[in-house]
Parts: sequence; structure tokens; C-alpha cells
Amino acid sequence: MEYIKNYIDENKERFLEELFGLIRIPSISSIAEHKPDMYRAAEYWEKTMLDAGADKAEVFDTEGNPIAYGEKIIDPKLPTVLVYGHMDVMPVDPVELWHTDPFEPVVKNDIIWARGADDDKGQSFMHAKAFELLNKTNTLPCNVKFLIEGEEEIGSSNLYKFCEDHKDMLKADIFLVSDTSMIAQDTPSITAGLRGLAYWELEVTGPDKDLHSGIFGGAVANPINVLCKMIADVLDENNHITIPGFYNDVIEASDIERKMMGKAPYNEEKYKEAIDVKELWGEKGYTTNERTWIRPSFDLCGIWGGYTGEGSKTVLPSKATAKISCRLVPNQDNKKISKLVKEYFEHIAPDYVKVKVTEMHGGQAYGCPIDLPAYKAAERAFENVYGKTPIPVRSGGSIPIISGFEHILGVKSILMGFGLSSDAIHSPNENYPLYNFYKGIETIANFYLEFVKEYGLNV
Repeated sequence: MEYIKNYIDENKERFLEELFGLIRIPSISSIAEHKPDMYRAAEYWEKTMLDAGADKAEVFDTEGNPIAYGEKIIDPKLPTVLVYGHMDVMPVDPVELWHTDPFEPVVKNDIIWARGADDDKGQSFMHAKAFELLNKTNTLPCNVKFLIEGEEEIGSSNLYKFCEDHKDMLKADIFLVSDTSMIAQDTPSITAGLRGLAYWELEVTGPDKDLHSGIFGGAVANPINVLCKMIADVLDENNHITIPGFYNDVIEASDIERKMMGKAPYNEEKYKEAIDVKELWGEKGYTTNERTWIRPSFDLCGIWGGYTGEGSKTVLPSKATAKISCRLVPNQDNKKISKLVKEYFEHIAPDYVKVKVTEMHGGQAYGCPIDLPAYKAAERAFENVYGKTPIPVRSGGSIPIISGFEHILGVKSILMGFGLSSDAIHSPNENYPLYNFYKGIETIANFYLEFVKEYGLNV
């Protein structure tokens, strides 16, 4: 569709400068002093949506950071796509590791370097420009809504209530999201699933004070020893989680989906080299990609206790503490798993220690059927632009609000990500290739045209 490419070529420099205006706003949601910047970013999005052709746009207050909403309803009888993105970014520390000012975007070697270049200002801005393109060329085939939040990087806690309170306003046939990655620049993919998350703090207490390890060692249980054994026993010799009932709700990926996932380019030697390990490790019977995409995991995220200062101190500690997380797969309920694991550790705790398990944050996993009409539309859009059928992948990470949309609003999400693993999101020197930015706009515009075909509409 040449008019799509032509519009992008004619406006590419303006697109970039408008994106840079958004990136220059240091909208760090986790730092309170940046609250005014969150409003600046929301107002920037409000203007962007209106300039792109929205009928209306508005900034909504929440108990936390603001939400920007906009819409264009060309006919209530037509299908509606709701675009979700976020305007907040991660902190930039350690700032001394940046090669450029994180909030003054620069283009070097055809790559944008800045905080938010990919996550999620660059990726969400592609949607604004695809929407503009279709509006200005009079080819927008359906209704479009935008929901841009300011708390994704800190858990989206206020977005759930916003969705509950604005169900009618947010009615849509599909959510469209670009906050994920693709396999490679020449290998498009669609994220068909996200793992969920459950998180705990586990504290083991022995004696009521630190004791002399010579006088009491061997007679009083060492909480660190007990904690380590409790955690080690969770995985068996096949790295299978032994907690009773943990896998009860796991739905196995179909042979067809596993076969399609297996088409993803993978080089084990390069994988190991990139993280400097001699051998890989994981649940028996699954490939490396499958272990992170379609299987749950159990990980110790931190552990401490006893004396850790310089030199030695012969002490038998009173307490030991660990932070633990589980990544979950679709159909595993994070609250159910959280309760299950808590009760498991409380049950197996020996009488010579006391155990306290604190349930922390979490979120549901998400799965998108690859035969969903909107998925098929996204698949064809990638084929139109890249000349290749995208590979369905599941992300090892989590975006809990995606399952929240399905639970609260009854709407599935299509995750069309254009980021790369080399984009250093959340890290110093975050970046985003210009190629991906412009190809993303083109692919998203194609998605709308393919999407309405699923409703029997001609475009």
C-alpha cells in the first residue's frame, strides 16, 4: 500500500521531532518529584491525539499519576480498536553509564538513544502516527480509542480502578499494544502470551538472638541452613517444582504452537556466550525458549542473614530472609499460587524454627489464541510489510494489566511489539532503531485495514 509508505516518507522527520518532544519530558513514575512531569506527558499525549485526528481527548486524574484518553468514533456500528500504552519511564540511574543525556534524544547510527526511546514512548508513539496517517489519508476503517497511562513501571495500580469506573467509555473489540519485542529486525513475531507473577518474602527465625557458633553450633538450628534447605527442596532433580498442586491449572501448549515457536531463530552457543555461562539449566523436557515462554518458574531473588561484613564473626544467626518469585503461565491464578506457596512453607517449617511468609505483589498471566481473528489480522499486517509470517512467541516477562483488561473489560489484547533485545530497556543507553520505528508505523496502519476484513468490511 504505497500511500502508507509515502505518507511516512513525507513526514518522517516531523514524526521523529514530535516523538523527541515526548521523550524530553522526564516522566519517571517512581520518583515523586516528577509528578508534574507526568502531567506534562499526559497533556502532550492529549495534544498529540487531537492533532492526529481524535474527536476528543482528555487527561484524567487518578489517586496516582494521570491517564490520557482519546477517541475517534466514525460509526458506532463499526468495530473499535483500543490502543494501550504508557507514558512513564524507568529511572536513569546509574546516570554516569549513559553515553548521552538520557532525556535529550540523539540519533546515532540510525538509532535513537534516550530513556523511553523504546519503552514505551517510541513504541506507543508509532500508534499515534499510524492513526494520524489513516485519518489524514481518509482511510481509517474503524473506531479508535487511546488509553495512555502513567504508572505501568510501578504496577498500574490505579488503572484497574479506572477501567472499572469507565467500562462504557473503554468498550472495544480488541486492545492493541506495542510494549513487547520482536525476535529480530528481519524476523517479526507476535507475543501470544505473557507470564504472570507471584512474589513473597520468606523469613526464618531460630533463637531470639544471634548466638556464639562454637558454644551453640550443632545444638541449635541455624536459620540460614534451614532456609536454604527449604528453598533447595522446592526443585527436584529434573528442576520440576515439587510444591503439591503447583501445576494443577497449567495448560500445556499445543503441539502446533510448540512447533511454530520452534521456528524462532536460536543459537545456544551465542545464548550462553551472551550471559557468560558454560551450560544452561532448566526443567527437563523443554527447550530453552519453552522454559521461559510456556513453563512456570521458581527463583530465589535475594537472600540474607548473619554476618556479612568484612572479616569473620563466628555467629549463629537469629534470622534469615529470602525474596522469592514465581513466573506463572496462562490459567495459573497468581493469588491462588501465592496462597499455595505460603501455606506450603508454613507447613514444612520444622519445629526448631519459626517461619513468616509475606505475600507481595503479583499479576495474572495472559494468553492470546493464535486463531483469534485480530491475531490473524496482525499476522497479515506483518506479512504485508515484512514479507514474512510472524512467529508466535510468549514472553517470559509480565504485563499484569493485560490480563486485567480481559478480566475487567472482557477484551483480548494483541501484542505487536517492535523492540529488540538489544534496546537496553530499563538500563543505561536505552535505544530504538529508526528502522523499527518507521516499520512499526507502517505495520500498525496495515493492521487496521486487515482487522476490518475480519468483519467482512471492504477497504
